[in-house]
Amino acid sequence: MRVVVLALTLALAACQRDLAPDFAAGKTYVYKYETWLLGGLPEEGLARAGLKVRSKVLISAIEHNMLTLKLTEPEFFEYSGVWPKDAFTPATKLTSVLAPQLMIPIKFEYSNGVVGKMFAPEGVSVMVLNIYRGILSVLQLNVKKTQNVYEMQEAGAQGVCKTFYAITEDDKAERILLTKTRDLNHCQERIVKDIGLAYTETCAKCQRDSKTVKGATAYNYVLKSVPNGLMILDASVNEVIQFTPFKEIKGATQMETKQHLVFVEVQNKPLVPVKAEYRPRGSVQYEFSTELLQTPIRLVKVTNLQTQIEAVLSHIVASNVERVHDDAPLQFWEFIQLLRMAKLEELQMVWRQHKTKPAYRQWILDTLPSVGTPVALRFIIQRFEAAELSTVEVAQALIASVHMVTANHEAIQLFDSLRVNPKIKTNPILNEIVLLGYGTMVSKYCADKPVCPVELVKPIHTLLAESVSKGDTRQMISILKVLSNAGHPMSLKPITKVLPIHGTAATSLPIRVHAEAIMALRNIAKKEPRMVQEMALQLYMDKALHPELRMLACIVIFETRPAVGLVTSLANLLKMEENLQVASFTYSHMKSLTRSTAPNHASIAAACSVAVKILSKKLDRLSLRFSRAIQLDLYSNPFMLGAAVSTFYINDAATILPRTIVAKTSAYIAGAAADVFEVGVRTEGLQEALLKSHALADDVNRITKMKRVIKALSDWRAMPNSKPLASLYVKFFGQEVAFADINQDLIKQAITLANGPSIQDLGRDVIRSLLSGASFHVAKPVLATEVRRIMPTAAGFPMELGLYTAAVAVAVGKVKATATPALPEPIQFRHLLKTNVELMVDIKPSVVANMFAVMGVNTAILQAAVLSRAKINSVVPASISARVDINEGQYKIAALPVSAPEHVVAIEVESIAVVRNVEDIPNPRITPLIPAEYMRPTSREILTSKTSSGSVSAASSEILQDMARDVHPIRRRAFSKKYSFPVYGTGLRGYFRVATDNAAFVKDIPLYRMAGNHSAFLSVKKNEDESIERLEMLVQVGPKAAEKIIKKINLAEDEVIEERPVLMKLKKLLNGSSSSSSSSSSSSKSSASSVSSPSRRTSSKSSSSSSSSSSKSSSSSRRSVSKRSSSSRSSRSSRSSRVAKSSSASSLESLFSASSSSSRSSRHTSKRVNKRTFQQNHKMFHAGSSQKSRSSASSFEAIYNKNKFLATENAPAFAVILQAVRTDGKLQGYQITGYTDKTNARLQLILAALAADNNWRLCADGVLLSKHKATAKIAWGQACKQYDLTVTAETGLLGPSPAARLRMTWNQLPVVFKRYAKKAYDYIPAYVWDSFIRSRDNNSVDQLSFTVAATSERTLDLIFKTPTRSIYKLALRLPLALPLDELTGLTPFDDLADKVRYLISKAAAAECSSIRDTVTTFNNRKYKNEMPQYCYQILAQDCSEEMKFMVLLRKDDNVHNHINVKIADIDIDLYLRDTNVVVKVNGREVPTSHLPYQHPTDKIEIRPNRDGISVYAPSLGLHEVYFDKNSWTIKVADWIKGQTCGLCGKADGEIRQEYRTSNRRVTKNAVSFAHSWVLPAESCRDTTECRMKVESVQLEKKTNVQGQESKCFSVEPVLRCLPGCLPTKTTAVTVGFHCLAKDAAVIPQDFYNYSVDMRETTQAHLACSCTPQCA
Repeated sequence: MRVVVLALTLALAACQRDLAPDFAAGKTYVYKYETWLLGGLPEEGLARAGLKVRSKVLISAIEHNMLTLKLTEPEFFEYSGVWPKDAFTPATKLTSVLAPQLMIPIKFEYSNGVVGKMFAPEGVSVMVLNIYRGILSVLQLNVKKTQNVYEMQEAGAQGVCKTFYAITEDDKAERILLTKTRDLNHCQERIVKDIGLAYTETCAKCQRDSKTVKGATAYNYVLKSVPNGLMILDASVNEVIQFTPFKEIKGATQMETKQHLVFVEVQNKPLVPVKAEYRPRGSVQYEFSTELLQTPIRLVKVTNLQTQIEAVLSHIVASNVERVHDDAPLQFWEFIQLLRMAKLEELQMVWRQHKTKPAYRQWILDTLPSVGTPVALRFIIQRFEAAELSTVEVAQALIASVHMVTANHEAIQLFDSLRVNPKIKTNPILNEIVLLGYGTMVSKYCADKPVCPVELVKPIHTLLAESVSKGDTRQMISILKVLSNAGHPMSLKPITKVLPIHGTAATSLPIRVHAEAIMALRNIAKKEPRMVQEMALQLYMDKALHPELRMLACIVIFETRPAVGLVTSLANLLKMEENLQVASFTYSHMKSLTRSTAPNHASIAAACSVAVKILSKKLDRLSLRFSRAIQLDLYSNPFMLGAAVSTFYINDAATILPRTIVAKTSAYIAGAAADVFEVGVRTEGLQEALLKSHALADDVNRITKMKRVIKALSDWRAMPNSKPLASLYVKFFGQEVAFADINQDLIKQAITLANGPSIQDLGRDVIRSLLSGASFHVAKPVLATEVRRIMPTAAGFPMELGLYTAAVAVAVGKVKATATPALPEPIQFRHLLKTNVELMVDIKPSVVANMFAVMGVNTAILQAAVLSRAKINSVVPASISARVDINEGQYKIAALPVSAPEHVVAIEVESIAVVRNVEDIPNPRITPLIPAEYMRPTSREILTSKTSSGSVSAASSEILQDMARDVHPIRRRAFSKKYSFPVYGTGLRGYFRVATDNAAFVKDIPLYRMAGNHSAFLSVKKNEDESIERLEMLVQVGPKAAEKIIKKINLAEDEVIEERPVLMKLKKLLNGSSSSSSSSSSSSKSSASSVSSPSRRTSSKSSSSSSSSSSKSSSSSRRSVSKRSSSSRSSRSSRSSRVAKSSSASSLESLFSASSSSSRSSRHTSKRVNKRTFQQNHKMFHAGSSQKSRSSASSFEAIYNKNKFLATENAPAFAVILQAVRTDGKLQGYQITGYTDKTNARLQLILAALAADNNWRLCADGVLLSKHKATAKIAWGQACKQYDLTVTAETGLLGPSPAARLRMTWNQLPVVFKRYAKKAYDYIPAYVWDSFIRSRDNNSVDQLSFTVAATSERTLDLIFKTPTRSIYKLALRLPLALPLDELTGLTPFDDLADKVRYLISKAAAAECSSIRDTVTTFNNRKYKNEMPQYCYQILAQDCSEEMKFMVLLRKDDNVHNHINVKIADIDIDLYLRDTNVVVKVNGREVPTSHLPYQHPTDKIEIRPNRDGISVYAPSLGLHEVYFDKNSWTIKVADWIKGQTCGLCGKADGEIRQEYRTSNRRVTKNAVSFAHSWVLPAESCRDTTECRMKVESVQLEKKTNVQGQESKCFSVEPVLRCLPGCLPTKTTAVTVGFHCLAKDAAVIPQDFYNYSVDMRETTQAHLACSCTPQCA
C-alpha cells in the first residue's frame, strides 16, 4: 500500500512540473536567429522586394521572471530581384547604423511562457524595439498541461488574435513537437493603422465572402524537457499576408515572412545590462513609430530640415514655370514629408522668408492642408489671427485641412478654439466652414473607436439648446448639420428634442428644422442602426406629421438596412396609407431596392422583393407628380467593384417644382463602400416667390377683411406660411462641406453688389489690364488620394498597403487686347458696343499626375516594396485670336500655330520591386516586376531554355517541357502598336502608340494583366501634306455678309437639263428589255431606283396619298425636277391617279395598317387606331378660306421652284466661314450662308466646301406654310443631289383628339443611316419595350412618321411608323394637364411667346368646377353639394397666413349661384340677372360693354369668356374664376397648390384625404365636409339672410359603449337652424361621434378635437323658416 501511495505522489509531482520555456538563472542561452520578408506576386520567376536580418540572440535570466535579451553580430540584407534566382545583398551601411542599438540589451518580463512588459534605455528606437518584439513573439508560448489541442486569444506583435495549439510528443527522440497557428483575421485587438479610410464603410458581406486582406502565421517548435520546464531547440515561423482588390480567384499579392530560431549553446555566464536607466517601453505588441511620416514613394533623410525645406521649395517653384516638370508630383510629395516633420517654429521661419513672394506663398498655402498635422493647422490659424491671410486663402486652407488633418485631440481642440473665435464668428462663410469642420473632425476621430467620448459633442448640444430657446431657426439648422457630420450616437437625445415626437414643444418649430433633424440621423445610423431605426419608424407612422417629414424618415429607415420583418410591416402599413405622396415614395423606394445588386443591400433587396408582392400594383400607376425614390446600381461581384446612384424626389403638393430633391452617388471598391457625393436642393417657396405678387405682403386691410369672413368657421386653423426660400447643400464622402440659403435678402444683396461701384471699378481695371497686356502663371498641386493601411508582420517590421495620387497643374498665358478706336476715359461699358476689340490669348496648360499602389515594408530608414506607378503627362498649348465688332456685326476667332510638344498626352504604368535605405538614398535597387527574359517574344526554344534553368526544379522543368512539346508554347500578353491618322482641315497629324508587357502569361487574370509595364502616347505633329497656317471662324451678320462670301454658289446652274443622246442609248443597251418607263432618266440615283421598282413607288405613293393630296403633289414635284418627255409625264400621271383612287384621300389607314403576321393585340390596336382620321389644320383652314384651296405641299414646291436660290433676289442675312488658311493660297474649309424670304416665311441655309474642286454641299430649305404646318427639305452630297430628306411638321386632329405629326420622307439616304438606326434599335433593352405595342407592318419604304394625339387632358397616344414596324404607346399618363380647349384651335406660330407662357401656366393649374351641383375638386374627386339656402360656402381660398384670395358661393332666391371673389383690395360679385351674367366690383356694377376690366395696380383682369365671365389673377395664385348660368370653374396657380382649402380641396393630389374640414380633420362624408365650409350666421339680423349655424349635436338614440350607457356628441360640425327657426328642408349626413358617460355634466368646448368612437347618421338642415322670436 505504501508503494502505491509513493508512486501516486511522484506522478502528481511530475504533472505539476512547469511546461513553459525555462531559462536558468546565471546562464546565457545562445540562439541563431534569421528572418526575411519578401513581397510581390506569389509565383516564382517574378521580381520581389524584401529584406533579411541575421544575428545571434542571447537570452539570460537576471532575476525572477525578468530576462535579458541581446543581439550580437547583426547583419542586414536587401532583396530586389527575381525570386528565387537572385540572392540577398548585404546592406553594410544600414547594418553599421543599426548595430549599436541592436546590441544594447533589453529586459522583459517572462512568466509561464508569457511575455510581459519590456524595458529598454531611452536611446533604443521604437523600430529596434519592434524587431525585438518579433523575436519575443516566438518565445510567447501558452502551453496547457491537460490539453493537447486547444485554441485561445493570444497576444503577439500583431495584437491579440485567435491562436490554435497542437502538441505531440516524440518519445524516441524525447522531444515535444508544438504547432501554433495565429489567425490574423479574427483578432480581439488587431494592431493596424488606417489613414484615409475614415469616410468609408466596411461591407460586411463582402468581407465575409472574400476579405481583401487575409493573413495567418504558423509557428513550429521543437521543445526539450528540462528539469524546470521546457527548452526551445528550434522554432520556425511562416507568415503570409495577402491582399487583393478582387476576389482571391482573381489573384492576390502577398507579403511572406519567415523566422528561424535555432538553439546553439548555453554559456555559464549571465548577460550584463548596460549602465543606463531602463524604462518601460510597452509590451510584446507592436508600436507605431516614424513610419507614419514616411511614405513608401520617396525615402527622405533629414540632415538639416530647414535647409532641405528651402531647397525643395525653391526647386519646385523654379522648375514649374513654363510647364509642369515631370517630377513635380514627386517633389510635391517630398515637400509634404518635410513639412510633416517640421515644428511650428520652422514653418514660421519658412513663411517669413517667402510670404511676400506670390509663387512661393501659393505653394506653401496649397501644400499645408495636405501636410495633415496639427502643427500645420495651428500655423494656418496663427497666420489668420495675425491678419496675414485673406478670407479666400483661409477658407481654402480650412476646407482642405478638415479632410486632410489627422483627427486627434489636439486637432479637435484647435477647431473648437476657432469655433469661438470672434473673427470667425463675424464672417458667415468662415463660421460655416469651421462649424461643419468641427463635426467632421469628431467623425474622423471616432471612426475607428468603439466608444467615442461624449465630451466632444457636448458643446454642440449646448449650442443647440440655446438656439432652440432663442427660436433662432438659422442657428438650429447649422447646429443640426454639425451633429449630422459628427454622427455621434449620444447626439440622439438632443436631436430628439427638436423632432415632432412625444408631443413635445418641438412640434411648433419650422418644418425645415424637423427635416434637418431627421436627415442628421443618417450618419448616426451607421453606428447605431437599431436606435435610429426605432425613432425613424415612429416618425414615419405618425400620420399627423407633414408628408415631407415622413418621407425623409423613410429614407432613414432604409439606410439602417431593416430586416425582413420590419420591411414587411412597412408594406402592411402602406396598404392603409391615405397620403399618396408617402405611399408613392415608399413603394418606389422598395421597388428600386429590389433591383439592387450591391452587396450591402443584399438582405434589404430580398426583404423588399417580398414587401412589393404584398402591395397593390396600383401604386405603379401613380403619375410622375407624386414623390419618388430611385436607386440604380451596378456591381461586379468578381471584381468587388461597383457604383450606385440614388435620387429622392419629394413633392408634398404635386407642383411643378418639387419640395426637395436629393441625389447621391456611392462607390464600392475592394470590400468598402463610400457615399462619394451628395447634393440636396429644397425649393420650398421658390416657385411662389418667383410668380406671386409681392405687393400684397403688407396689405393688412385685406387680411383683416378675410379673417372677419371666416371667423365664424368652427375651429379655423390657418396653414403655416411658406416663406420664399430655396436652400442647397453639398456633401463629400458623407460630410457636408457647404450649404447656402437663397432668400430675397440674399438676392437683393447680390443685385446691390453687382450694381455697386466696387464691381464696376473692378471691371474697368480688368479692361485696362487687358489693353495694356497681362500675363498670368498659375500652379496648383493637389493631393487627391492618400489611403494607407499599416500593420506589423511577425518579424516586427511594418507592412504597408497604400494608394497615393498627386497631381500638379500649371497654366501659363498672355492676354493682350486692342481697341479701335481707343476707349476714352473714364471707360464706360457702352463704349465697348461701338469699338472693334481684338483679343490675343496665348495659353499653355500642362498637368502631371502620379498614382502609386504599394505593398511592402516601410520604415524611416528602410523601404522594400512592390510598387506600381502610373504617370499621366499632358500639355495642350493654344494661341487664339478673337475679334468682336458689335457695331459692324462681325465676330472672328482664329487658332494660330503653336509649337507642339513631343506628346500631348502620355500615360505610363510600370511595376517594380524597389529597395531603399536611408544611408544610400541615391542608389536604390530597382527590378522590373517582370524580368527581362520574360519580356522577349516567347517561343518553344526560349520556353525550353527557361524551364531547364536552375531557377526551378528538374521535375517542374520536365513538366513544362512536356507542356511545350505536347500542347503549345505559353504566349505572353505583350504587344506594341502605333496608329497614325490625319486631323483633316487642321494641318495636323495625330499619332497614337500603345504598348503593354504584363504577367498574363503566368496567370490570365485581371491582377496579373495589370502588373507589368503599360504605356500610351498621343502626339500631334504638323502634317506635311497640308500647308495650313491657321484656323479661322468668321461670323458676319447684317448687310455686309455678302462681302464675306468666298465661294459664289448658284443652285440653278447645277441643275442637269437633259441627258445627252449617247448616254440614253448606253442605258438602253445596259437595261436590255426594260420597261418603257426606264427610258425616261433622271440625274439622281433615287429617281432611277424609283423607276426600276414600281411596286416600291406605288407603296410610297399609297402611303402619302392616304394622308393628303399634299403628298401626291410633293411626289409629283420630285419627279418633275428633271425635264422629261410629255409622253413619260402623261403615263406617270395616269399611274399616280390610279394609285390615288385606290386609297383614301383623308385618312391615315395605310400609315397605321398592320400586317397579317402581327399579333392579335397588335392587330386589334391597329384597327382601333385606324378608325381615327388625321385632319390637318392647314387643310381645314384653306377649306374655310375664301382663297382657292390647295395643298401645303404643293405650296412648298411652288415656292421652291419659283426661286430655288434666294441669293438671286435676296442678300444673305448672315455668313459663317470656317476656314483653314493655307500657305499655298488654296481654299480649304466650309462656308455657311443664310438667306431669308420674309414674304413666304422661308429660310435657306447653304453649307458648301470652299475648295474649288469640291462640289459637296448641304442645302436646307424651310418654309412656314401656315400657322399649322412647316416643311423643310434637306439635301446633301455632290451639288446637293446625292441624298435628300423632307421633314414636315403639322398639327391637326386625330379623330376628335388634338394631334401633331412629324413625317420624314426621302428618295435616297446613306446606307450608314440605316445601319446605325438598326443598331440603336437593337441596343434598346427589352424591358423598355414592355409597355409598347409593336407589330411588323409593310409601311412605306421611304417614310418615317411620328404622331402624338392628346386623347384627354392627361393622356397621350404615341404612334411611330418605320418602313417595317409600327409602334404604339396608348394612354401615356402625363404629370401635367394639357389645355385641350386651346390646343384644338392652337396657332403655335402666332405670338409664340404669349401663347407658350399662357399654355404653361394653364397646364400647371389645378381646376375645380361644378355642373348642376356636382362639384369636381382640384384633385378630380366628384361629390354632390347640397347647399343650404342663402348661406355662403367657401369654394376656395388661400389658407396660408397671407390669405391672398377667397372665393365664396351661395344660392339666391331663384336657386341660382352667386359667386363672390375677395382678392387684393376688391370684392367681385358674379351672379345672374335673367340669363345674363352681372359683374360688380366693390358693390358697383360694371357693364359688359366696359369689359375687360383691369385693376389699377395689381394684375387682376375681368373679361368675357365664351358664355360667361372670367376673373384672372395668376400672380396672386388665382389663375381663373369662370362663371356662367350653368356652371362655375376655379383654377389656381401651380405654386399655391397644397395651400388652398374649401369645397374645392387642397389641390395636393391626395384623393384619399380629400374631405378635409375647416379644422383640418379628414371626414369620410361629402355632405359633412361641404357643410363644414359654410359661413354660419351670427343672428337673424345677418344681411346675407343666412339662418344657419354649425354645431356639435347629440345622438338622439340610446347608446351603450363598452358596457355602459353613454351619451354621444358629434366631433364633426352639423348644420342646424338658428334658435327660433324651424327647418323646412333637411338631409341625412353621417358624422363621427365621441361618447361620454351618461352622467358627464359638461361638454368640452374643443369637442371637435376628440376621437371618433362611432359613425351614425343624423339630420342636417338646409333651409329654415324663422319666427319673430329669432334674434
